[in-house]
Amino acid sequence: MKTNQISVFIENRSGRLAKITTTLGNAGINIRAMSLADTSDFGILRLIVSNTEKAKKTLQDHGFTVRVSEVIAVAIPDAPGALGNLLSIMEHSGLNVEYMYAFIKKNTDQAIIIFYFDDSDKALAALSETDINVIGEETLLLM
Repeated sequence: MKTNQISVFIENRSGRLAKITTTLGNAGINIRAMSLADTSDFGILRLIVSNTEKAKKTLQDHGFTVRVSEVIAVAIPDAPGALGNLLSIMEHSGLNVEYMYAFIKKNTDQAIIIFYFDDSDKALAALSETDINVIGEETLLLM
């Protein structure tokens, strides 16, 4: 199961992140997970949101460059060694993690990891041979 994520390319200057989050909030779009990577000139904000298409259109209408991509979300125990175990499985399958970000699920002992792999279909096949819980987009948005 894959999940849609939006990536927003933003200038690295004061107020840009506030403008994006305020714009989404005013449109009734809830941010479920996010990651920001930056350089001295620009940043890439990656978001899992409650309505991907509406978020994309809303941000584009406000002048932002937005791309939608597919990522994989998994649930692992929030315990020492769990992430290393998962990454070892991916390594043994010959997969490369392009980037990842994580959050802790409320009131549970699970961590949710969002991955972008060099080959998402191969990653899903590798994960299907394990007891790791791949989370669908509908479930992820309810967390």
